[in-house]
Amino acid sequence: MKVVKRDGHIVDYDPEKIRIAIAKANNEVKGKEKASKAEIKEIISYIEELNKKRILVEDIQDIIEEKLMELDKYQLAKKYITYRYTRELVRKANTTDQTIKELIEGENEYWNNENSNKNATVVTTQRDYLAGITSTDITRRFLLPEEIVKAHDAGIIHFHDADYFAQNALHNCELINLDDMLQNGTVINGVMIEKPHRFITAATIATQIILAVTSSSYGGATVSLTHLAPFVRLSYEKYYKKYQERNLSKQDCEKFAMEDTKKEVEDGVQTFNYQVNSMTNTNGQAPFLSVNMYLGETDEYKDELAMIIEEFLKQRILGFKNEKGVYITPAFPKLLYVLEEDNIHEDSKYWYLTKLAAECTAKRMVPDYISEKMMLKLKKNEYGDGECYPCMGCRSFLTPDRTMSLGNIAKAKNYVEGKGKYYGRFNQGVVTINLPDVALSSDGDMDKFWKIFDERLDLCHKALQIRHKRLSKVTSDVAPILWQHGALARLEKGESIHELLHHGYSTISLGYAGLYECVKYMTGHSHTDNGEGKEFGLKVMEHLNDAAKKWKSEEDIDYSVYGTPIESTTYKFARCLKERFGTIKGITDRDYITNSYHVPVFEEIDAFSKLKLESEFQELSPGGAISYIEAPNLQNNLESVIEVIQYIYDNIMYAEMNTKSDYCQQCGYTGEILIDDNLEWYCPNCGNRNHDTLNVARRTCGYIGTNFWNKGRTQEIKERVLHLDNKVAEKL
Repeated sequence: MKVVKRDGHIVDYDPEKIRIAIAKANNEVKGKEKASKAEIKEIISYIEELNKKRILVEDIQDIIEEKLMELDKYQLAKKYITYRYTRELVRKANTTDQTIKELIEGENEYWNNENSNKNATVVTTQRDYLAGITSTDITRRFLLPEEIVKAHDAGIIHFHDADYFAQNALHNCELINLDDMLQNGTVINGVMIEKPHRFITAATIATQIILAVTSSSYGGATVSLTHLAPFVRLSYEKYYKKYQERNLSKQDCEKFAMEDTKKEVEDGVQTFNYQVNSMTNTNGQAPFLSVNMYLGETDEYKDELAMIIEEFLKQRILGFKNEKGVYITPAFPKLLYVLEEDNIHEDSKYWYLTKLAAECTAKRMVPDYISEKMMLKLKKNEYGDGECYPCMGCRSFLTPDRTMSLGNIAKAKNYVEGKGKYYGRFNQGVVTINLPDVALSSDGDMDKFWKIFDERLDLCHKALQIRHKRLSKVTSDVAPILWQHGALARLEKGESIHELLHHGYSTISLGYAGLYECVKYMTGHSHTDNGEGKEFGLKVMEHLNDAAKKWKSEEDIDYSVYGTPIESTTYKFARCLKERFGTIKGITDRDYITNSYHVPVFEEIDAFSKLKLESEFQELSPGGAISYIEAPNLQNNLESVIEVIQYIYDNIMYAEMNTKSDYCQQCGYTGEILIDDNLEWYCPNCGNRNHDTLNVARRTCGYIGTNFWNKGRTQEIKERVLHLDNKVAEKL
């Protein structure tokens, strides 16, 4: 017999727990009111003779109370009820002490592996986690209804970022309006920052803005290099004037001014990279930053932008030195390279940048690639025009701009009437549905599946409404850098951000995970089969979108379907599925579930077939999606990298390539650090297993992680198959 606990977890029936509970109540009464060992055994036998496969823990307790009263043990029943009530109070009381103790002592597995870019032993990270534990406790006890907490604990849904939810001011991720802040000035910590007059100053101020913004939110932030390009020209003009004043010829003025400008761009980019990777924000980590490289964002400053992009790529190819002075692959900033007509063909003006990007991908796993061609087809604004813009963080895309006819509701100083606005917009947060749980709960019955699916979507909707309502109370004063000084808006002091939560200005995300396992259980096929499985998978995705559209139309809140980058949650979901449904071959027999709509990591498929198939599902994940292919070391095979890049341009909106670039500090080995059958990392050259002396970089959820992972994610990494071999790729 299995017992269903209050949080939804399923455990084996244990009669000893009943004996202990009655015995504790027995100690509170005297004489005939005490229950004898025979009477306790009689109660236990009655429960066992019910022959139930599963029984709720509350039902067991109700039976105990009834049986005690049948035995005329009224005082004992009363004490047992009091004991039961006291236990309930304890469960609802503050439960943070033990968790905090385990965190401080380094014994808490969850916090040690919660984020592959955070080191839980470092004091700055611990401060963030200590605050997060408190926030989570307050969120669970006071801010969320019991049904949401139970569903979250049971792995039915996942209420993301509860460790930040107690502060009602915090949102998820954003596109920073760097252009407005640099061109029109901003204020940081009460200090006015005026428009800079050269590139290196602008680059430095940009990093200060990034630190301030990411300290006031909890997700990923993105800036565009386009917004730095005008300052390259200002630097050039300054240098040109200097040489002109020395009475040099026009030709020499241009030559020396350009040399100085290129050196300043080099220094400015280096400063930017050093700052971003050495700074720690209030989240206890370097800013979770993406940098957008899109030549099509500007006509006037395209050549200056190309100079900056080139330098960013060159410095990333080189890598960053670790504490031993060895160049390694850094996690941030994440680079986003937009493929377009000006850089995709060999005869394109900026083809040299794409070749550089290919070299960078082969060595450092970045940049990721956005296809302007595909994005213009998929992302249409309210007038039907396609637009191209970067994601926020690792994969979170804003829905196409619906605010153009509303005017400048953010009061941005760089607002252009009639032009799509993306910088300054943001995401309100995420709640994710566990799709395999929906399937397993239906026991394979299609009618039950859709009914349970809708019930679970209602739970997600309630949880998302709670997120929205909490943010709706915020005024601009809580984070001036965001709401008053240009990062997201320029509202007045005390002004509500409420309007920015509606009308499509910001999004709120309905996440999903485990499409593969869901489809496999319901149909017996993978959603990659181009047949029954794929057809059902697309129906599931369409159903998610139908729900989001319905909520959006009723509430004027931009609900959007989001392929969740479940990092630690993949293990939690898998563990919960096993507890609730047992081990089912091919469904719950791993310690992870598949991210979003992805082809499962163990399924053999070539790179081009994978990208083509996933492009259909990516289209149905408008609020957040990224696809990838797994490849070996391709540093000596750039032809294959370029072929994949060109295929991305023609076939899928957003994709990336995973290669290997690890380092062992103990023996100096560079290559791929391996995982053994016990899911332990080791150097194949010297056998080193010390995490402190192994530099491992793996893309796990759309971004690169460098601080190792929990058991579930590690198993997923180990089981990844290659989609591209080391021969020249051929399209299939």
